[in-house]
Amino acid sequence: DQSVPATPGEDVALTIDADVQRFAHERLEGESAAAVAMDVENGDLLALVSTPGFDPNAFVTGISQTDFNALNQNQYRPLYNKALQGTYPPASTFKAVVALAALEAGIVRPSERFTCTGSIEYGDRSFNCWRRQGHGRVNLRDAVKTSCDVYFYEIAQRLGIDRIAEAARRFGLGSAPNIGLSGVSRGIVPDPQWKLSQYGQAWAGGETLITAIGQGFMLTSPLQMALMTARLASGRTVSPRLYRDQPIDRGTPLAVDPANLALVQDALRAVVHEPGGTSHYTLGGLGIPGVEMAGKTGTAQVYSISTEEREAGIRTQDELPWRLRDHGMFVCYAPADRPRYAVATVVEHGGGGSRAAAR
Repeated sequence: DQSVPATPGEDVALTIDADVQRFAHERLEGESAAAVAMDVENGDLLALVSTPGFDPNAFVTGISQTDFNALNQNQYRPLYNKALQGTYPPASTFKAVVALAALEAGIVRPSERFTCTGSIEYGDRSFNCWRRQGHGRVNLRDAVKTSCDVYFYEIAQRLGIDRIAEAARRFGLGSAPNIGLSGVSRGIVPDPQWKLSQYGQAWAGGETLITAIGQGFMLTSPLQMALMTARLASGRTVSPRLYRDQPIDRGTPLAVDPANLALVQDALRAVVHEPGGTSHYTLGGLGIPGVEMAGKTGTAQVYSISTEEREAGIRTQDELPWRLRDHGMFVCYAPADRPRYAVATVVEHGGGGSRAAAR
């Protein structure tokens, strides 16, 4: 065989910032996790991180079966790009979109209060709030800041699943962002038509309630969560970009009342900077003088501790096997008053979003 002289391929220039990418990898070391950082103004993807990683050089000349099995059977799934292919219930990070949809539909006033006693009865079952003792009387700002589930159960009944699903799609959920790579997850935005086609069953009213808090059938990727956050921050239909030779798509203004968007943005700032905000205690801000951030925590339930397990002494996430613990997530943007960067972080089986992901 004659050797063929090598010819250089074309250069590929990515929008990824190597320093940001490296920093995120270091911060997530030891976790099964993903992080996406995005420029709110032009959509540039500054970091696409999935941990743990692996050495691709091992595949160049052919990896041994033993080494491949070690990677393939690792419960942290290093061969799986979680940032692009991982799908998770968005959990409470989705509440900002639902809050905005409720304001836009005119079905709730910003000052209107609901009483959260820790649960709500709907049909023949009880839907619980994450805070079992309840949040008391809360308005929209309080509900986003403290992540009150009962408030969102209440407005979900007024909104209905079709308007919730439409709002989700407007913010980039339910379709695969076109960044020039294959295998990017599209996630799931459920509605009655989707459930009928997938399961041959009618939509149940209770499913609207759990969709409104980002649980149930709904699935999103970290990339989609970052896109959702960038659109909440900018008020535009900005799209993500990975290659520098791709045209920049800053999008068009979202078809929402700027006053309503400002109300939701103010509540997201309160999540981080005000006592009672779900990430105030663990995070409390960026630690940069004069720069505030806005954010939202989320905790996606993986396994429900049964009554029998509670009676046997299993009461907290830390007492469960790792693979059964909740996923923690956090979405944010900064500066809060002039948004430039949006970030989404998911820590698989890390427990609550405020503890596992916000830090």
